[in-house]
Amino acid sequence: MQIPYEVTARPDTGLYNAKLGIWLFLASEVMLFGGLFSAYIFLRLGAEDGYWPHGLLNVPVGAGNTIILIGSSVTVVLAWASLKMRKFMQYKIWMGISILCGIAFLVVKLAYEWPQKFEHFGAFIKKDALSKYEGYLGNAHLKEKGLDPRVEVSGHLHEVEINVDSAQKDKLDAFLEANDLTMSPEAEGAKLLVVEHKSEEGKPREGMSPGVAEDLEAVPGVKVIAFRLGLDPVNAEPMNPESDKPHFWYKNPTDIPGRVEREDVESYSAFVPKHSPYFAVYFTITGLHGLHVLAGVLIMIYFWLPIAGGSNMFKRNPEHLANRVEVVGLFWHFVDLVWIFVFPIFYLL
Repeated sequence: MQIPYEVTARPDTGLYNAKLGIWLFLASEVMLFGGLFSAYIFLRLGAEDGYWPHGLLNVPVGAGNTIILIGSSVTVVLAWASLKMRKFMQYKIWMGISILCGIAFLVVKLAYEWPQKFEHFGAFIKKDALSKYEGYLGNAHLKEKGLDPRVEVSGHLHEVEINVDSAQKDKLDAFLEANDLTMSPEAEGAKLLVVEHKSEEGKPREGMSPGVAEDLEAVPGVKVIAFRLGLDPVNAEPMNPESDKPHFWYKNPTDIPGRVEREDVESYSAFVPKHSPYFAVYFTITGLHGLHVLAGVLIMIYFWLPIAGGSNMFKRNPEHLANRVEVVGLFWHFVDLVWIFVFPIFYLL
């Protein structure tokens, strides 16, 4: 039995079935992302001064991904237009470019941008200890300019100073071996130990994961004394005016050493969801958006492949294939529109 209005429009709505369905689905998507963006706004408005991060994301990378998605929206339209003009090979080319753009977006996000967050270290200083780290925070300078104070010292974690109970040192040794860590030559006996990454040349690596430090603190008999890190530019030069505002070009952590005592730290972690409400919402929205990108790519691949429900449909009913591509194009435009909101809200403001 043939389902009516798969290709031709319904007389009461002027839409064929799939187009009506996608608009209803997109209406629910607007409510979903609208709720998430509203949560972001309320969390930001309610954040205490100094506790909402600024300028932590790589703006050029976000801008590049924005260009990729906008370009893919254009190529999806060209793919649909090619089908309407019955130019099959042009359709294959434009749809193939759209698929590659979607894959490129995901690769940049998952293989380059997100891993940076998992390796970055941030420590929120207790309020009664902020003056002790004035050299890293520059709050007196910020107060004179009427700016919010800084409460976090961040960078790449290089070493962790610890005390260890000699009776349980075997547990520490097992942890170090399992995590490819070793004692620093600076370690003195069993009282003060410094943990650093191994490397093939016997020198410390660029940094260690903050998650390793958290696991180290959970080892029986180990007490963390302090963290040593290569400071971010904002903490290495807190009086620099460029540190007072988000910067367009991403600045890597410096080689300038910093030391933060564990007893002065309220909380520490990588730039992951538990770091702050900012990153909790960032990973929720960008992760959900990434799943939508993945879904769109998979659907476009299905319509691009020479299978019965894909591009082979062109031989039987080219208008039906054009309608299907139009529907996935509407979904893809919505995905791109969500990113148009994500980019300025998270990367620029």
